[in-house]
Amino acid sequence: MTLVHGTLGGETHAARAALVAARAARAGELDHWLTGLLLGGVSPGLRGRPVLTGPDGGGFTGHRPVDGVALVAVGSHARRELTPGGDLDLVLLHRGRPDVAEVADRVWYPIWDSGVRLDHSVRTVHEAREVARADMKAALGLLSARRIAGEHSLVDEMRAAVLSDWRADARKRLAELAEMCRKRWESKGELAFLLEPDLKEAHGGLRDVNVMQAVAASWVASAPDARVRAAYDLLLDVRHALHEVTGRGTDRLVLQEHEAVAQALGMLDGNVLLRNLAEAARTITYAGDHLWRHVERFCAPRRTSAVRVARTPSGAGARGIERTPVGDGAVEQEGEVVLARGADLGDPALTLRVAAAAAQAGLPLALATVGRLAEHAALPPVPWPAEARDALVSLLGAGPAAIGVWEALDQAGLIVRLLPDWERVRNRPQRNPVHRFTVDRHLVEAAANAAALTREVSRPDLLLVGSLLHDIGKGWPGDHSVSGAVVARDLGARMGFDDGDVKVLEALVRHHLLLPDTATRRDITDPKTIEVVTSAVSDVPGRERELVELLAALAIADGLATGPGAWGNWKAGLIAELARRASAALAGGTPPPAPHLSPSELALARHDGGSVRVLGSRVTIAAPNRPGLLWKAAGVLAMHRLAVRTARLSSPAPGDGALGTAVLEFTAVPEYGNPPDPAALEADLRRMLADRLDVAARLERRARSLRVRTGIPVPPPRVTIVDDASSTATVVEVRAHDRPGLLWRVGQALGECGLQVRAAQVDTLGSDAVDVFYVVDESNRPLTEPARLSRVRQHVLAALQPPDRQQAG
Repeated sequence: MTLVHGTLGGETHAARAALVAARAARAGELDHWLTGLLLGGVSPGLRGRPVLTGPDGGGFTGHRPVDGVALVAVGSHARRELTPGGDLDLVLLHRGRPDVAEVADRVWYPIWDSGVRLDHSVRTVHEAREVARADMKAALGLLSARRIAGEHSLVDEMRAAVLSDWRADARKRLAELAEMCRKRWESKGELAFLLEPDLKEAHGGLRDVNVMQAVAASWVASAPDARVRAAYDLLLDVRHALHEVTGRGTDRLVLQEHEAVAQALGMLDGNVLLRNLAEAARTITYAGDHLWRHVERFCAPRRTSAVRVARTPSGAGARGIERTPVGDGAVEQEGEVVLARGADLGDPALTLRVAAAAAQAGLPLALATVGRLAEHAALPPVPWPAEARDALVSLLGAGPAAIGVWEALDQAGLIVRLLPDWERVRNRPQRNPVHRFTVDRHLVEAAANAAALTREVSRPDLLLVGSLLHDIGKGWPGDHSVSGAVVARDLGARMGFDDGDVKVLEALVRHHLLLPDTATRRDITDPKTIEVVTSAVSDVPGRERELVELLAALAIADGLATGPGAWGNWKAGLIAELARRASAALAGGTPPPAPHLSPSELALARHDGGSVRVLGSRVTIAAPNRPGLLWKAAGVLAMHRLAVRTARLSSPAPGDGALGTAVLEFTAVPEYGNPPDPAALEADLRRMLADRLDVAARLERRARSLRVRTGIPVPPPRVTIVDDASSTATVVEVRAHDRPGLLWRVGQALGECGLQVRAAQVDTLGSDAVDVFYVVDESNRPLTEPARLSRVRQHVLAALQPPDRQQAG
């Protein structure tokens, strides 16, 4: 494995070599000490660093016989990989010696006294064999057991017995091991895509390589190759550095330790550390995927059918493995796609065509096939021929099945050779908790999501390629949308798209955030908002509506690939409505407003003072428009321990009549525990509408009972008055770290400034709140005086300060 961006320089080499030497020295020191504990006298020594004594100060004294007993290391010390915070895992083997308890005491007690953490057991060979048969963890440890001191033949006998049982029961034990790994992966996640990964237990971590070695011991699959071992060594060095930096035996690399661990490893910074971790973890995961496919075939029920006949292009049969054509130059063999006999390695479209065939068939590419393509297959010339471009579109159009195939090409270095700009985003971390993946994996996930939307657009090929490239600018400085548009233009031309299509791709990347940002921060019923969209897409004359259509689909694909915190039904509905309105405006029409409530519910709100509906996490309120409605409703939700994830307020614009009905729609989830009783929530909301509930007093009592956490670093809040965003209202944009009652405090501050919220878009993305309010003054007009605008901004900003600062002020 090669570290990315040349980070494996002299300083990194030296730092990592020092860690390897430290582990080797510690293994030797521990072996020497443990041998002395088993064989002879040991002085208490310094805590954590025992000193061996003897007649000359360096040898053992009082040697005791060790016939029929042996001290065995399992786990990391058995592999001579014990990091500073690792546990010592030892087994005392014996042949039924009556004094084995005394022998154990003279070994275990000095270890405990030294402060070293110890996992220990005392077994006969028979007992060790039985435990390994019953306990998977014990079996994995004993498979790598290493003798430290004592009788050689005893250890050899135990290892031979455990290995024999492991191989004899391989079909059952490997199926059990596979299920255990799947559960661990579900619990710990993908190391490559986590900001705070568990280096040992996460998918692609150290444990996975240890498991691969156990599978190899069964003779079902080969041992990890050099690339996997290099990736493992990097993870081990990171774990070692983490233990030294923190002084603890932790395996989770938390954010605050990134820079210190990177420095200890001689790397530039935490981002370089994360990129190298991602590459190492993906190397391990990719190799593991192939290994587990072999295991799955091995563990499958055995077939009793006759020998299969291979299918050949000429139709002639040959006894052997079945080979089924899946595409031009590609055949399926034993559940994987391999090159067909006679495949033309000089065909510039072959690599992409074979990859597309595999993805469309839902099958993985064989390791040997990927290696052969990387070493011998021709690459498309620039510009690409139409066959290569079509094959890329076909690959991406396979949807989720394309992800594994893309990863195979990437592991072989083919993606960077096909798309040189890919190197800048490859394994690049995204330090935003909303994002689930590295930049490159996010792009592939977005393209896979876009495959489900190709029926919704007139140019599926541009949607797929645009989705693949929409964040390509994150590898460059500055605004990634602007720099990415330049890269997309170059790559579009490289792929052989014509000039018109290249311009659409360029605009698609430049404006890929246009619809999401506008829909969630502006009033989509305001004609000026629609004008923002139509004006932005005018840089592709004659194809504006096509671009809006592509942007709407890309927004869905991008949001789904980002993570659940960045996407939901509310956002999807807003983007769809904005795209519909923009398309209608481009066509010369005026779309009617989309109703939120039925006519009967609106009538009920007008004549009965208000309508309240609670359905799961959705809370809808319709009531006569009046000051404070939004923040009082948000306060009731906060009283019931509900955190507002999204909120939408729509109300009549000036001139629509005083009897207009305001509609509030919330998505709210419990801060913790079970959701509140819907009937109780509805009752309090109705009491609020009838002015029979003192929301402020109730919230004050709850605030006094809450424990305020301090010292957690978060970015400071920001309040912006957005100029020229609306012709009928003043737009106030608020960004802050989310906490209980935030919407209540912001709305109350606006109310104290004498402002009424006419429309609002409230979203919580991860731990951040992004709230936009359309406000008017007492005369239902936007604010114009700079001094008053400044006072509003400062007053809202003061309300956003943490409680401890508010009290201090």
